[in-house]
Amino acid sequence: MTRHGGQILVDQLKLRGVNRVFSVPGESFLAALDALHDAGIQNIVCRQEGGAAMMAEADGKLTGQPGILFVTRGPGATNAAAGLHVAHQDSTPMICFVGQIGRGDRDREAFQEVDFRAMFGTVVKWVAEIDDTARLPEYIDRAWRMALSGRPGPVVLSLPEDMLSAQADVPDRPARTLGTDADYSAFAAQAMELLAGAERPLVVIGGSAWSPQANRDIARFAEAANLPVAAAFRRQDYMDNRHSHYVGDLGVGMNPALGKELAAADVILALGTRLGDCVTAGYTLLDPATFNATLIHVHPDPDEPGHVYPPTLSLAAPAARVLEALTEAAAPHSGTDRLRDLRAGFEAWQTPRETPGDVKQEEVIRWLSANLPEDAIVTNGAGNYAAWLHRYFTFKRYGTQLAPTSGSMGYGFPAAIAAKLRHPDRDVVCMAGDGCFQMTLNELSTAAQHGAAVITVVINNGRYGTIRMHQERTYPGRPSGTDLANPDFAALARAYGGHGEAVVRSQDFPAAFERARASGLPAVIELMVDAEALTPGQTLTQARAMGEAKA
Repeated sequence: MTRHGGQILVDQLKLRGVNRVFSVPGESFLAALDALHDAGIQNIVCRQEGGAAMMAEADGKLTGQPGILFVTRGPGATNAAAGLHVAHQDSTPMICFVGQIGRGDRDREAFQEVDFRAMFGTVVKWVAEIDDTARLPEYIDRAWRMALSGRPGPVVLSLPEDMLSAQADVPDRPARTLGTDADYSAFAAQAMELLAGAERPLVVIGGSAWSPQANRDIARFAEAANLPVAAAFRRQDYMDNRHSHYVGDLGVGMNPALGKELAAADVILALGTRLGDCVTAGYTLLDPATFNATLIHVHPDPDEPGHVYPPTLSLAAPAARVLEALTEAAAPHSGTDRLRDLRAGFEAWQTPRETPGDVKQEEVIRWLSANLPEDAIVTNGAGNYAAWLHRYFTFKRYGTQLAPTSGSMGYGFPAAIAAKLRHPDRDVVCMAGDGCFQMTLNELSTAAQHGAAVITVVINNGRYGTIRMHQERTYPGRPSGTDLANPDFAALARAYGGHGEAVVRSQDFPAAFERARASGLPAVIELMVDAEALTPGQTLTQARAMGEAKA
């Protein structure tokens, strides 16, 4: 059957179970838009490619399948780079289709021409430009496999507009399941032998390719082996935080006591995580030059173990698939007292510490933690405001935390939209700083158009708080470039057809939240916080004093 390229492309997506794509339309991929018209695939039309890319990335996190994005030529692809970078550092499967200039105009600096191989070569797993319409099934099949195999990640396919509109008679290439069966028993026995001799063992979980089953399996393994488990940065939903063997997260703003335990650990079992700078406090807790602990490293990318820290034992495999073998091989470790102390340290860390102002973020987060359903999805971008969420919220199920390990501002709101569209029956709450929210708040229009009734809590302190913190610690009393002139966020939400209100006292938040939930609309609750409340443990004045003491 002869079809134009856009139809061939969309048919390959349908064969792989794709039911939603995210896009900002462009004339460079008109044929694909035509094919989507009656394909039964929902096209979420976004307002800027950065937001669209973050939605696609979040959808990939939620489903475990590639999030699908369509953008156009140079400016569109440039904007999309923000979300592709998140997918790269967060190891999220994603495919970005980029409309490209016609093949006959290459190398003339045609309208919006960009060499996408050069542009994205270091950001994504694979970049290709499809020259032959008949090869679309081949390229899409490879892209799908590439996005999912090994360490998952993003792929970019460039689509010259004349190639996409051309006709071809070519069979579809059906999806085939990637092989998953393997015997990990020998590795598990070796790992448990190393752990048996440890005095201060620590399990660190993270990376991608986790699942609800893995969430249950890590608890079973921790119990069987009697080991403490810490989550990597922004992977706190990988284990029920209420479990007796969960001892906290290793990330920005981590519990210092847990950080010391990582530094002192003699055997580390790293499951899925890269042990990057966020987990190791900028490589200070584990110095790559002097690292001498026993490292057991399970990671899907065979090139990762040994990349920074030399492992004693390593395995190239998705960590979630190794847990059953580890559990079967497990024998209880004797360090019960230390485990109890680590758990007590985590619970003490979660006890709210009062911060300045009439709106106290610690009270808001603890209320949300206690009152949201266990399956509620909480999202955030980047900024100091997220430290309250990471410290005081108790994550209970897998798939309830959407946050960029890459630390990308603006992520939380588009991620929340993607989450609400994927799970319309679940509460979805976005936590956003005033600066973070303004990176992507134009997607309020997308949320309204597609009926994504997310609730966004905007923490408004009138500045880029994280940068101001570093500024005061380094150049005290010399603020530069960190103050913000903000809109009325509640009024802005109403202007987009949503619900909006401001809160000036913590005790008013619960009622405001219930009104936002009852509205059935995209909602914004603006928290007017005191600028002194810089972090959960430090005021603005204290940060400045720290800087002055160094001067």
